[in-house]
Amino acid sequence: MAEIKLKTPLTDEDVEKLKIGDKVLLTGVIYSGRDAAHKRLFDLIQSGRELPVDIRGQVIYYVGPAPAKPGKPIGSAGPTTSYRMDAFAPKLMELGLKGMIGKGNRGTEVVEAMKNYKAVYFGATGGAGALLARSIKKAETVAYEDLGPEAIQRMEVEDFPVVVINDTKGNDLYVEGAKKYRKA
Repeated sequence: MAEIKLKTPLTDEDVEKLKIGDKVLLTGVIYSGRDAAHKRLFDLIQSGRELPVDIRGQVIYYVGPAPAKPGKPIGSAGPTTSYRMDAFAPKLMELGLKGMIGKGNRGTEVVEAMKNYKAVYFGATGGAGALLARSIKKAETVAYEDLGPEAIQRMEVEDFPVVVINDTKGNDLYVEGAKKYRKA
């Protein structure tokens, strides 16, 4: 398992070289977004309207961060359960989204979309929101301010630690990891 440093936005080449289990340190810009924001993005797409952010090559972090303490760019920023975004993720990948960060399994349709559109799903450590927040150097709300912590934020990150859970080949770290420990 390699440790790979990647700079966003991501390209097809960046994500195609990733394999499940790879430890990745992301640097650059990532966007936050949870279910309410995803629903709004999806509705814009369905009505043929422009999105508030250009998602081509981007990474969306499924997070609703805590309020920032004085002098800090963001509060605790741990991942939320990803399957709640599964209904929206394939369409966003079709439009160029290259990475998603969260926790938990993804549905079959999402894994197929990752293969078709060359995207990956990264896992971030649940329960480590305060530690993850240290890698977020700047955060600003760029859409849906009325959603509070679930608004879309543009976050500048430096060496944000994630692990590849699903790669562009359809492999799943959770499935492969479980196989290793199953009794014959």
